[in-house]
Order: sequence, then structure tokens, then C-alpha cells
Amino acid sequence: MKKNRVTSIFVALLMLLTFIQPVLAQDYYFEVPEEQVDVFIETDGTITIEYYYKFQNAGSAHVIDFVDIGMPGNSTYQLSDITANVDGKTITDITYSDYVDGIALGLGANAIPAGGSGVVYMRAENVGNLFYFASENESEDYASINFQPSYFGSDYVSGNTSLTFNFHLPPGLTDQEPRWINPKGWPGDDTPASAFDSEDRVLYQWASTSASPDGRYTFGVTFPARVIPTSAINTEQTVTYNPSQVWGTVIPILCCTGIFGIFGLIIALAVKSAKKRRLKYLPPKIAIEGHGIKRGLTSVEAAILMEQPMDKILTMILFAVVKKEAAEVTNRDPLELKVEETLPEDLRDYEKAFLEAFKEKNAAARRKALQAMMVALVKTVGEKMKGFSSKETVAYYEEIIKKAWQQVEEAETPEVRAEKYSDAADWTILDKDYETRTRRTFGTGPVFMPYWWWRTDPTIGSAGRSMGGSVAKGTSAPSGGNQSRTITLPNLPGSNAAASVIGTVQAFSAGVVGNLTSFTGGITDKTNPVPVQTSSTFRSSGGRGSGMGGGGHSCACACACAGCACACAGGGR
Repeated sequence: MKKNRVTSIFVALLMLLTFIQPVLAQDYYFEVPEEQVDVFIETDGTITIEYYYKFQNAGSAHVIDFVDIGMPGNSTYQLSDITANVDGKTITDITYSDYVDGIALGLGANAIPAGGSGVVYMRAENVGNLFYFASENESEDYASINFQPSYFGSDYVSGNTSLTFNFHLPPGLTDQEPRWINPKGWPGDDTPASAFDSEDRVLYQWASTSASPDGRYTFGVTFPARVIPTSAINTEQTVTYNPSQVWGTVIPILCCTGIFGIFGLIIALAVKSAKKRRLKYLPPKIAIEGHGIKRGLTSVEAAILMEQPMDKILTMILFAVVKKEAAEVTNRDPLELKVEETLPEDLRDYEKAFLEAFKEKNAAARRKALQAMMVALVKTVGEKMKGFSSKETVAYYEEIIKKAWQQVEEAETPEVRAEKYSDAADWTILDKDYETRTRRTFGTGPVFMPYWWWRTDPTIGSAGRSMGGSVAKGTSAPSGGNQSRTITLPNLPGSNAAASVIGTVQAFSAGVVGNLTSFTGGITDKTNPVPVQTSSTFRSSGGRGSGMGGGGHSCACACACAGCACACAGGGR
């Protein structure tokens, strides 16, 4: 009996100690169930930052009497430009933080007690020195900014956060001019919702209910540099780092492998990656998966959606304007066009722009005009694809390409093959093996080419030219009185026919586009820009212990991006 009593007392004491220990080791421990961050890009080259935090303090935790909020690295700001409140009550104790690269908000009498909740709001205006040039192209410079919201030390937070991040672009921009940068570390969709806010600014919004209060997420945008002062855009690289962090990783590697081999491999991979990246001109938002197939795209628009090479797409546009009798090729090397004085009424906008570009005699001016045409075309396709599935749509048009070749290949006579090829020429060129299939289909010959083909190749001389190029296929042309004469299709040996088709694309590659990577890169810079990595900042904040002097914590903010505006913060005190 006595033994059982002693055991009971021991268990009771153990339970009491277990209960008392967290209280004695009382520290910050809370949840952030809701958070919203708004970054306003102002026309004076500064940003305004707003934070909304909803805190839920743990039942046995230290009172939340201070909230530390990280500010962008390398930024300039004044405490006098910062205002804050907790549950609508003004916070007057705003100081530079001793523990994070930012500020400390003293909640004072309105501190959030253990088990309690509260909403903290902060607004910082005139935060500067945050923009970088994102690209320099032939038409317009773009500026960039990346922003990493303040986060809390992982030892002091729990649960998920419903986080909304909003970038408000400067006034005066259309929804087609700015672009977002895919976020880093983000658990939600890469592509933001896009709209205009109450001030008629373009708004990009990322939202996720699966974010973490200790998550390190980076969001970025680029926009025409003309809307902020040039003096507000950094032109020099700034690199700061912790040598022990860098060399602690690099030295062991250098001991195991050759220095030159490592750097050679890095350079080779970087060059290859950069070259591949510049050919990716399709903006991410076109790849958003909606629902259903977008029918009714032209072959040229489908080619954009498939991200086909630019020289192929330009050849397809050439086929289109030639078939509509708006132009003819007068020379292939270098490629020159004769544009008709009176143009057909059914020309599309990109076809008109194509013809205008070829009126330019200067090669550089022509390339620039063609790039501008392609940028506009990519944006048009993006608008048409809103709400539709890119994956399903691409599969749909791939089937059209397949059927187009089947119709040409299965034609029973040369005349029928010419007719089928005339209808499907722009689709067949989209096949990845079009050169091989062209040579195989046309064979050794003779081949009747489409009625309009003489307009694409001045070397074939021709039948169609004698008709003035104005008679539609399958009809007769009047020749005085009631007499008529029938169009004679251009007749070529098989090998010559294949060479004529393939040579049309090659003429664009060599004589107009020049370096395909460079040409496409000028388009990618506008439609799918990548942040230029011109700065690297590594810093860590010191730990802040509990009010009882126990423990400590730290966080680190690491940014390697153009326009890096990173914020790093530890937990509340």
C-alpha cells in the first residue's frame, strides 16, 4: 500500500514537472494563419510596402510584445516613413531592429498575450535603391525588381499561412507591357492572377493556403524602364557574401577535381543553357492549363503556340502573303520581296506588318521590324489562349499537321498533289521531319507545283507569271472575246521541287534572320524575359532570445537576382 502511494506521488510530480517546464522555458511560439503583402512600385523609383499579419499566439508562449520585420537588402528608407498599428491601434515604438536587417515594432500595451490573437499592419513608403536593368534590346529597356517577403524563424512558428502577395505596377502601363518572373520556393501556382487595381495599376497576385510563416519566397516583375527615373535603376553589380560559407563548399570540391575542369564545365553548361533559354520566346502564361481546345488558330498562330523556330514561322507568313497575291520573291540571296501596291483586304495584322518590314531596305531595320511583328503575334496568341488548355490545343493542331501530310502523300496524281500541297503547305512545314518528307513525297519527278509557287522562287521562271499571277487556281482566264485559257501549273523535276521548298526556309535563315538564337533572343527579351543575375547578397540576422534569456534563433536571406529586394526577419520577441 505504501509502495503504491509513493509511486502515485512520483507520477504526480513527474506530470507536474512536465507541465511546468514549458512555462519556465517560455518562449515565442505562434501561428500566422493569414498574411498579405503588397508592394507598390511608384513612378518616382521607390516602392511602398504593406504587411498585414494575423497572429495567433500559443497558449503557453511568451507574449508577442515586439514584431521584427525585415526590409529589402541594400535599400534606403527612413523610420519617419513607416507607420504601423495593431488591431487598429497606432504603434508609436518603431525602431531599427538589433536582430534583423529591418525594423522592430513595439506593441506596448497592445501586445498579444498567450492564447490571444491580433492583426499587425505596417506600411513603409519611399523605400529606394531596388531596381535593376532587366534587359537592353533594340526597342526599349526594361527594369526589374525581385522581392522576398519577411519570414519568421522556424523554431518559433507552426502551422500553414494563407499568404497573398500583390505586386502593383506603376500607373500608365497596359496589361501587355509588364511581365512577371516565376517565383522561387512558392508552393502555389507560378502564374499570378492578373487584373487592374483600384488605382488602375496592373496587379499581379500570387495566393496560396499552403505557405509557411518561415517560408522564403521570392517574387519578381519586369516592366518598361521609362515609367521610373533612370537614376533609380542600378547599373552596377553589388556582391556581398560570407567567405566561410562559400569556401567551405568550394575548397573540398577543388581538392577532388581540377580547377580548370570545373570552371570549363560550368562555362559550357551556362552557355548552352543561355542559348536554349533565348529560344524560349513563349511567355509562361500561355502555358496555363485551362479547359478545352482553342480551335480557329491560323497555322502561324499554332506555330507560335508550339514554339516553332522563327525562320519556319516567317516562311509560313511568306507563303500566306504569296498565296494572297500580296507579294513575290524577287531574289533569294539575299531574300527580297516585291510588295504589291494594292493589297488584298483579307490580310491579317501580322501579314501586313510582315510586308511593311520588307519595305525596309536596311537589313538591321528589317530584322527589328520583324522582331516587333513577332512580339505582337506572341501577345495575340496569348490573348486567344486565355481559358483554354495549351496541351490539348497543341495535340489538336499536331493532328492537323499529320493529316495535311497524309493528304499530300496519298494524292493519286501530280495535279491533285499540287492542289493538296497548295492548301496545306503552311501546315506541312511544321512537321519536324518536313525536309525528309518533302524529298520523299516529291520523289524524282515530275512535280506540278501550286499555282502560286512561282511567286516564291524567281529561279523557276514560269507558267503562272505569264498569267500575271492574278488568276485563282481551278479557273480560266479570259483572253479576248469568249475565249479562255487555263492556268499551267509550274512543272519541276522532283529534286528541284524539293530543293525549292526547303530553300525557302533556308533563305530566311541565312538572309533575313541571320543568327537564329540572336534573332529569337530579341523577341524572348520582351515576351519571356529572364531576370538578369547582376547582384548577390548573403546575410544572416542575429538570434533573438526569449524574454527570459533562454535560447535564440536566426534566419538567413540569400538573393542572387537582378533587382534583388530581399527581406529577412526573425520571429517576434
